[in-house]
Amino acid sequence: MKHAVLGVGAIGGLMATALSSIGEDVELVVRAEKLATHPERITLQQPAGFITASARAVSRLTEPVDVLWISTKAYQLRSALESIEASPKIVVPLLNGVDHIALLRSHFGDDRVAPATIAVEADRTADGHFVQRSIVRLSVAASGQALLAPVLGRLQQRLSFICHFVENEQTLMWTKLCFLAPFALTSSASGKNKGDILADPGWKDALYSSIGEASAVAKACGAEIDASAIQTILDTSPATMRSSMLKDLIAGRELELDAIGGPIVRGGERYGIATPTTRKLMDEISKLEPRNLQLKT
Repeated sequence: MKHAVLGVGAIGGLMATALSSIGEDVELVVRAEKLATHPERITLQQPAGFITASARAVSRLTEPVDVLWISTKAYQLRSALESIEASPKIVVPLLNGVDHIALLRSHFGDDRVAPATIAVEADRTADGHFVQRSIVRLSVAASGQALLAPVLGRLQQRLSFICHFVENEQTLMWTKLCFLAPFALTSSASGKNKGDILADPGWKDALYSSIGEASAVAKACGAEIDASAIQTILDTSPATMRSSMLKDLIAGRELELDAIGGPIVRGGERYGIATPTTRKLMDEISKLEPRNLQLKT
């Protein structure tokens, strides 16, 4: 199949390299100023070794593709979509948060968007060079199964991805957010990695309290939250794992603070669920990140 990847950061680069390495046809949609210098070969360093693959870089997607994978930052999504001129058969977003699904469905149509989540610690070390530091867990809405099952099967067989199709979209999206948001917020507010958070009683309590708040909101939204699944993600993550939000904070980049924490706070307000720990963590981070002080209303 023909794939395009919009947003070639750590996640987009990982997916592009993985897909190309199993024989899929992949285009990278990059910013115009990056096009002339983008490497023709892309490399993914996995725990078990290196994968090198080919992928064409374009500044605008003008030809139809079977699958458009989107992995931009949430705050970049609207502007990034301006580079997509062709209609894909299916759109698979791998963004953080949950609010982007409605935006993408209004843009491409309800039946063309298959919500998805990816759980992995990954980095982009240079243009075309990516590092995978943990197991890849890729979950996709059941609406994408007919088209994507063969591809995900090969990712499992050849690259040891853990792939699932999920019937309940709320369960799919909130299962990740119930881990991601508490960990990203606690990691960023404390400046600590997973191991150091769990070794500190105060920050450990904050992490688990915020997981409880997120899970309560998720259930109110119709998600069937499996506490053991969240615990598994936590237990099997490396002790040295740091959230991408903390990495962005250290690098001075804009944060996805609203996209990650906002749905929990707004959901709490909607359903009458208290979220004091989430709010406190977001407030502490906003003092460190002056470009992202306000929640969207």
